[in-house]
Amino acid sequence: MLHPADDRLAATMPDGVLRPLEARHLDDPRGYYRGQGGLLAAPRTVEEVSAVVRACAAARVGIVTRGGGTGLVGGSVMPDGPAPLILSLERMTAIRDIWPAEDAMVAEAGATLQQVRDAAEGAGRLFPLSLASQGTAQIGGVLAANAGGVNVLRWGNARALCLGIEAVLPDGSIIRDLKRLRKDNTGYDLRDLLIGAEGTLGIITAASLRLVARPVEVATAMLAVPDPAAALALLNLANSRLAGGVWAFELISGQALAFMAETLPAIRQPLPGAPWSVLIDVSLPEGLPAGVAIEGLLEEAMEQGFVTDGALAQSGAQAAEFWNLREHLPEANRRIGAIVSHDISLPLSKIPRFIDDAGAMLARMGDMRINCFGHLGDGNLHYNVFPAAGRVRDEYAPLRPAIQEAVHQMVVDRGGSFSAEHGVGRMKVADLARWGDPAKLAAMRAVKAALDPLGIMNPGAVLA
Repeated sequence: MLHPADDRLAATMPDGVLRPLEARHLDDPRGYYRGQGGLLAAPRTVEEVSAVVRACAAARVGIVTRGGGTGLVGGSVMPDGPAPLILSLERMTAIRDIWPAEDAMVAEAGATLQQVRDAAEGAGRLFPLSLASQGTAQIGGVLAANAGGVNVLRWGNARALCLGIEAVLPDGSIIRDLKRLRKDNTGYDLRDLLIGAEGTLGIITAASLRLVARPVEVATAMLAVPDPAAALALLNLANSRLAGGVWAFELISGQALAFMAETLPAIRQPLPGAPWSVLIDVSLPEGLPAGVAIEGLLEEAMEQGFVTDGALAQSGAQAAEFWNLREHLPEANRRIGAIVSHDISLPLSKIPRFIDDAGAMLARMGDMRINCFGHLGDGNLHYNVFPAAGRVRDEYAPLRPAIQEAVHQMVVDRGGSFSAEHGVGRMKVADLARWGDPAKLAAMRAVKAALDPLGIMNPGAVLA
């Protein structure tokens, strides 16, 4: 039964917009939060989104925008406070248009990343942002979180792949700026302001997206390296030899492979037992054989001691096997059960020493296992801490806050970020307040107050 205030709000909604509120609209993938909601609105057009926002502003009701629900920092669930309206974009899924000759398309915010990639492929192009959750993650959420993925090294985060947006501001006004321009210096860039704002400044309803030519020459390899310093040396060598041809460069720890062998033994490992390994994707223009290029890289890297062993994919199917291993690392982690997970980024040169120092620091705090893996090419590590073999994470509950604080402090001290690609959400609000630059935080609060004076947009996310 609805609260009387919900009944009054429902009466102001456009016809056909309200839908039954389901458990899936309140779920948090990590289970840290349980969302709440009064009404669920699922508009079909930007005009209907605008009407919903105007009604919520008049009623002083908060709005939590719901995409695919794959975020990992509690940004799409509101666990406490007055129940918000949940605004789902699941009905706004159209690929409105695509211009292959311009390397551009316009997609509505509810289209999944996979749908966007499929549409680009159908037009002979590629949308190069790739995530393990791309079958569920929606493009609006990808932009709202400024998601990264495995190809940031070559193509940048979501922000770098967005040319223009359509969005609804907190007063219900509509920004219609779906330009396909690479150059448009006409004042403040509201597109960049809304991207990465996690729904706290407005609701992205559609976007003009940048496409690229599909790679012709591709090669994939899994290479064993003795340590992260060698992996970084290999990255520098690869970038020097292949000049823009490295599309992905993933670091995988031996602990990650051990977790895979324990929990997902059916997934084949090309280099079982490697202390550290690198998964590298190379894409080159037609006429420059990527396989030959990666073989040359491997030969020189082995001569210099950066690589101790290697497996080169001999087919597209084998390359997919290599990536299947990488994409299942988070699932293996879930089955083991982390004490605490960290999504961090560091200047590349700081990474090897950080891994050594953080490992030594945690060893002094207790008996724990560390699974460090991630996008070494862009400095983003998933630094996850697990119970010792034979123990469970609940035993470490008293240590969890101290572990997270210590790791984040080490990252900040080295010029890094405690939130590399997952955003701030609600989980890291206190971290941002503690470690964020004071002038930047003041400016963020001023922007929030100017655009959302009623505080109805995703209340409690990003800024306390």
